[in-house]
Amino acid sequence: MTTKALGHRSVGRIAIYAVLSLFTLIYAVPALLLFSNAFRSYAEIAQNGRLNLPLGLSLEPFIGAWTESCVSGMCNGISANFFNSLRITIPATVLTTLFGALNGYVLAKWRFSGSNFVFAMIVAGIFLPGQVSLLPWAWIMGKIGLANNVNGLILIHTVQGLGFTTLFCRNFYAGVPDELVKAARVDGAGFWRIFYRVILPLSPPILFVCVVWQFTSIWNEYLFGMVFTSGSQQPITAALTSVGGGRSAATVLIAAVPPLLVFLAGSRYFVRGLTQGALK
Repeated sequence: MTTKALGHRSVGRIAIYAVLSLFTLIYAVPALLLFSNAFRSYAEIAQNGRLNLPLGLSLEPFIGAWTESCVSGMCNGISANFFNSLRITIPATVLTTLFGALNGYVLAKWRFSGSNFVFAMIVAGIFLPGQVSLLPWAWIMGKIGLANNVNGLILIHTVQGLGFTTLFCRNFYAGVPDELVKAARVDGAGFWRIFYRVILPLSPPILFVCVVWQFTSIWNEYLFGMVFTSGSQQPITAALTSVGGGRSAATVLIAAVPPLLVFLAGSRYFVRGLTQGALK
């Protein structure tokens, strides 16, 4: 390679790194400001503004947000709303992952007449905006007595998330050789035994994808929590709008911790699951 070609390549690489650095800075500045303000008292923010660096680091905003912040007229902190989100997110994530794995297994390895149509309808449901389902869900919640109830949000998120987990698992299981299933059937294994003994042992990568995707999506969801719950039943994302003053940044960081930990714990498996068929 000539010196001129090497020079052009170096200039191109420098330009790429410069653009990437610029976008990194654009995305990093709001996060750094949030982190900085989370450790500042309301008096310091009012005196020096939100764009200045903190004079010192204090945990008081976190303690106050957890125990004293006012949400929906009750000044008991956001701890109850935090645990509401856990009560909603954990069971909904588990249920959507298990049902999605089962649906994917059926649609990939136990095809029936109309199975492609069923799969197409499930995928089509993914692209419907959440606002479309608000009125049907309001009617259902009223009929079954789960209005303004954490359990109602568990049901909503379980049903709403099935489209994604079914899509991920079906595409992953489509890559599993049919000969494995046929051999198990020859040995006398039935539907459930094949699922537990053959399919599930191969599933950890895609199950990690479903868990990370669903936990993050459900935890950060705002629309359903805001519309279908109020007061002590609200998840933390809906309660964030009520927290003000110097504790708002601290509250946001508290709310961001669980999905961040889940993603960091499962990121390696998340990428592996995607590359092994989740988005075929």
